[in-house]
Amino acid sequence: MSNHGGPLPVVLAGARGHGRWHLENIRRLQDKGLVRLAGICELTPLTPEELAGFSAAGELPEQSADFGSLLDSTGAAVAVICTPIPTHTDLALTAAARGVHLLLEKPPAPSYAEFRRMADGVAAAGVVCQIGFQSMGSHAVPAIRELIAKGTVGRVHGIGGAGAWGRAEEYYRRAPWAGHRRLNGADVVDGVLTNPLAHAVATALALDGATRAEDVAGIETELLRANDIESDDTSCVRVTTTGGSRITVAATLCAEHPDEPYVVVHGSSGRITFWYKQDRVLVQRSGHGPQELTYGRTDLLENLVEHLEGRAALLVTPDGTGAFMKVVEAIRRAPDPVALPGDAWYLDADENRRVVPGVDGLVAAAADTLALYSELGASWALSKEVST
Repeated sequence: MSNHGGPLPVVLAGARGHGRWHLENIRRLQDKGLVRLAGICELTPLTPEELAGFSAAGELPEQSADFGSLLDSTGAAVAVICTPIPTHTDLALTAAARGVHLLLEKPPAPSYAEFRRMADGVAAAGVVCQIGFQSMGSHAVPAIRELIAKGTVGRVHGIGGAGAWGRAEEYYRRAPWAGHRRLNGADVVDGVLTNPLAHAVATALALDGATRAEDVAGIETELLRANDIESDDTSCVRVTTTGGSRITVAATLCAEHPDEPYVVVHGSSGRITFWYKQDRVLVQRSGHGPQELTYGRTDLLENLVEHLEGRAALLVTPDGTGAFMKVVEAIRRAPDPVALPGDAWYLDADENRRVVPGVDGLVAAAADTLALYSELGASWALSKEVST
């Protein structure tokens, strides 16, 4: 598919914050001769210090705040978009109109309508778009799906997801849109399940094989917050699939003891736990000792390049994130998150973050039993919102 000789010219939109990770990754792939950083789109240009390591390869990348003109002047083949969530669709379509392929950071859009506008526009333009759910690059995902298909843990009756993280007050000040559901009239939907722990939702759906929008039959949400924000920081969601599966994911940014997030497959004769950030899997089944496995991981930008050169299948297509976007839409349309009562949280002064006592156990119990917070008897939980 590629008509470029040599490394593919890449433009990075959004090179600070999480974008720094992409900058380092592009540098790694540039050192391997796969790509070349041709341009950076930032409102404030990066300093020579921020670009240290790229100068050795010759001239520094071109910089501009105008994404379209930068794509034109650099002759970019690929754009990596790591900008505020509400800008994703327009930037993706700007690239697609120029025949530029995409790695689009998750969540791909703040609403299902914006997601469809992006996915349909990209498809019509004939460009390739990889959505940045890094956990989908884990070789554990196909391996677990194979274990399920072989009946290793018996008949699967549900999949749970748990994310107990901690975030300081500064986290919600990191960008103007942080902690918002809407900003200046545009959807943002920056909640715990849609952004920081979005991978828990997407990975659970992937293990079930329910990744497309049409795989979702119903969604129940419980959105709460301990922090003084507009969006949610302590939430759970239960997805019922058209195949009859139940997938419950519970998450918080107010954990007592922040830990590695995981998803767990519940079978009639065992369970499979997957710590997706670590590519680590634990298989427990009756009649066998526990088996722990660690897998490799394919980088999504590297996979996109390999795909463009005809050597690999694309790992995360827009259609493959449709079910996740249905969850984003249910959260967007749900009533505003309910503030936890003042006695349900305290401020950890050392870490300057709000902590909800007992939430770690509730998150784990939800993943374990596929129940929502209200069904687990949390004193502060509210009655669930059902969206179909």
